[in-house]
Amino acid sequence: MKAAALPWHRDWLANRTIIWLLFIVNTLGTVYGYIWYGSQMEYTVERQSAWQVIFVPDSPTASLFFTLSLLFLLFPRLVKPNLIGIGIRSIIEALGVVTSIKYGIWAVTMIMAGAAQGDHLQWEHYMLMVSHLGMAVEAVLFVRYMVFGRFMAFLALCWLLVNDTIDYTYFVFPWLPDVLENDLSAIQSFTMGLSVLSLLLTWLFISLRKV
Repeated sequence: MKAAALPWHRDWLANRTIIWLLFIVNTLGTVYGYIWYGSQMEYTVERQSAWQVIFVPDSPTASLFFTLSLLFLLFPRLVKPNLIGIGIRSIIEALGVVTSIKYGIWAVTMIMAGAAQGDHLQWEHYMLMVSHLGMAVEAVLFVRYMVFGRFMAFLALCWLLVNDTIDYTYFVFPWLPDVLENDLSAIQSFTMGLSVLSLLLTWLFISLRKV
């Protein structure tokens, strides 16, 4: 598998300044996301099991993978152009795209579902909707510049399904509005279905790379 060169002169998205700005924004968003999940991560370690904490900060981890993917676009020589190097880059990119699509849509949907059932939205909710929608949009836009293929995207789905299973078996899913507590079964089904949909969307945009 050969990493594609970026057509800097033909596509404004591939402009290094744009990618640097996105890299900085995503880095800051990732750090903020882990801080946001800090209380739940502490609760999981203290009240449940330490190994489960890795499955708590879903969105920040997705953002972390995508941030690393942007770093590969800025510095393609960070990984050696051999099977192992391209494999590492490919799985990180696949995780960055598939998980960003999934959790970008998921977070916005949960906030809107809570609002529809009476949860009072504050400014943080609108900020989260904009930032998470941005996660999904940027993932879709940058698929064309990445080297991963359908198989790595499928492996990213496997990770998501494991994550979903752990989330709803050990109740380490992101804390939900109180008004959604009675809808947990439906949310679990939606979450796992969205994981599959995120893979299908990724496969679609992979197929459009050369169009």
